[in-house]
Amino acid sequence: MTTPNLKKQPPKLYLLTNDDDIATLIDKLERVLATGVVSLLQIRRKATLKQYDLATVYKEAELIVSLANDYDVDIIMNDDLELASHFGTGLHLGQRDGSVRVAREILGDDVVIGRTCHADIALFKEARREGATYGAMGTAFASITKPRASIVPRQILAKAAGVDFPLCVIGGIALDNIYQLRDELEGAPVSYIAVTADIMGHSVDTIEQKCLAWGQKLAAW
Repeated sequence: MTTPNLKKQPPKLYLLTNDDDIATLIDKLERVLATGVVSLLQIRRKATLKQYDLATVYKEAELIVSLANDYDVDIIMNDDLELASHFGTGLHLGQRDGSVRVAREILGDDVVIGRTCHADIALFKEARREGATYGAMGTAFASITKPRASIVPRQILAKAAGVDFPLCVIGGIALDNIYQLRDELEGAPVSYIAVTADIMGHSVDTIEQKCLAWGQKLAAW
């Protein structure tokens, strides 16, 4: 696996789903993916896993994967190696959700595998050694999704950006603070900006324009 030239590219938009009902979610995603702004899409349906049986989980995933395939957008499953293996998708693993090395052996070299690294440079380097595609660090700002998470110091993010391994920054990032993050990192390269609420929190009628605004912001990074 080759590492991209991180310094010449603006960050890519990495969208995580929310827990909208599946009909609303598919409607939103179709409008978002049609913009061409999203590079990675993570299926993160925590409420679905708690409320429904396994058949429903797989049915929902099938709908989302099929839609993403229509737009040639890579899919990442959150924490579920079996689901990723079944659909042939990528995978994101938290620190307590399995081995990156094992996931790589099962899923192969062609899919994206990410690892949560919190604010720990040692974990970030370990993710690279184990064969991850990127390491995710955060939270960057106070986050609705994870309100108890600690803010990662900017010097840690800048240090991670110098490791020559794709960095994903996550947590509370929005259009009104994205350039604050850029300026605080003083030009340190970021491969992915992960977003949930600032896009998925919008209505079906406004989500397309919100996603296009994100595309403009990242293009001017």
